[in-house]
Amino acid sequence: MPTFKNRTLVPRVEVLVTDTLIKQFQQDGTFQITSDDKADATLNGEISHIIRTPARSVSGNVLATTEFNLGLTVRYTLSARDGKPLAGGGEVTGSTSFFVSSDVTTDERQALPLATEDLATRLVAQLSEGW
Repeated sequence: MPTFKNRTLVPRVEVLVTDTLIKQFQQDGTFQITSDDKADATLNGEISHIIRTPARSVSGNVLATTEFNLGLTVRYTLSARDGKPLAGGGEVTGSTSFFVSSDVTTDERQALPLATEDLATRLVAQLSEGW
């Protein structure tokens, strides 16, 4: 599985997503991860969006946020060895929420692996179960 492309402004998130997906495939056991020359199919993808939206604000001050939702969206295609598309491809979103401390950027960075795990679980389920 090649490293996904990163279309966001978050550095090195493509490595986190690809590694998490590989671990999820191995844990699921439906498909085997192997080298390109032995693979029957190749999963390609790109991280298209990472969105942070307010979920909860301070009582009496709607401008001060105490909790955010974090969403991570990936577009993917599954191709046969000859390059022909399999399973049509699609789009998957993983999400999580996190509370805000003094540094929102650090809090978001720490929540990103949780959103990535949710995304990996959903993507592997789509490929292995067909929905």
